[in-house]
Amino acid sequence: MRVLVATDAIGELGSLAAGRAIAAGWADAQVKVQPVGEAGAGFLTAFADQIGAQVESTQVGDLVVASAVAGQVGALGVRGPVAGSGIAYEASSSPLGAAAAELRSTHRLSHLLLDLAGLWVHDGGAGLLARLGARADVPLDKGVRGLSGIGAIDLGPAKAALDDVELIGVVPAAERSQALLGLRGITSLHGRAAGIGPELMLGTDLVLERFAALAAPDLADVPGAGACGGLGFAVLALDGRLTTGPGLALDPDALMRRSVDLVVTGCSVFDFVARGGGVVAAAAEAASAVLAPCIVLAGEVVIGAREMRTMGIEAAYAVRDSAADRPVPLDVTADQLAALARRVARSWTW
Repeated sequence: MRVLVATDAIGELGSLAAGRAIAAGWADAQVKVQPVGEAGAGFLTAFADQIGAQVESTQVGDLVVASAVAGQVGALGVRGPVAGSGIAYEASSSPLGAAAAELRSTHRLSHLLLDLAGLWVHDGGAGLLARLGARADVPLDKGVRGLSGIGAIDLGPAKAALDDVELIGVVPAAERSQALLGLRGITSLHGRAAGIGPELMLGTDLVLERFAALAAPDLADVPGAGACGGLGFAVLALDGRLTTGPGLALDPDALMRRSVDLVVTGCSVFDFVARGGGVVAAAAEAASAVLAPCIVLAGEVVIGAREMRTMGIEAAYAVRDSAADRPVPLDVTADQLAALARRVARSWTW
């Protein structure tokens, strides 16, 4: 029997540790543990485990810069203060650009992956572009408010800085199709949620529209351009591509070349609201692609069988019973998870 274990972090256990605990349940099977995580959450750690690298973190003021490099492959993310509500008019994505430029200058890279989910910004990635070398007739590092009146921008130096590097922006699954502009764009989305007046929202959207038209007019309407405050647009404008953490780890074409009989995924809480998150959803999709059943092991399960099956999940099993409809994630040990996996494996072994 061939089992693929691709789980999110469970409690304090990272994806790899949780996956290894689950794999212990299928002692007599051929088990492949695939670390996987979402942007803004476990992506950087899971990717570092995939490439055999260590995550190095540095505190820079109120920011945390984390990176992982192995060979010619590098990944990084910058996490700032907790995001606020509404529109981040003056926040800049320049810290991510500065970190990318630094990593590029200190390592010979063929691939650079950027976790785009750590900063609360609304500048369309202008600050990122500036720190990589882009030039304009207004400051690009003053947030979306600073882009007012922009009349020219040159991305040539920024593209030249990444000339031989494949740039990959990693975004949360929920934002993979996020629009940059218009009624479904980021200004409308965040502005309406915060009760911002229509005149101010229209003005902000027009500024972003002008910026995008000057930087890369053909890319403003591409799905994902609005991801993470418009950082998706900046990556596309630099001839990069967008993906998700689970999408990168669970490539359907690669899975089709590998025979899999069962996909096992997991999360801290499997409930109706979050439905396990992007990792669980991607694992179910991957299982469907290879015509294998997918099951979930979680700290707690608060979702019905009907809802599970609409997601492509055959069954779900919990370390402990939930005492509430909206449970709070509790600690789960590797021993507890392994014990659950051994019980589940009795029904899912052939």
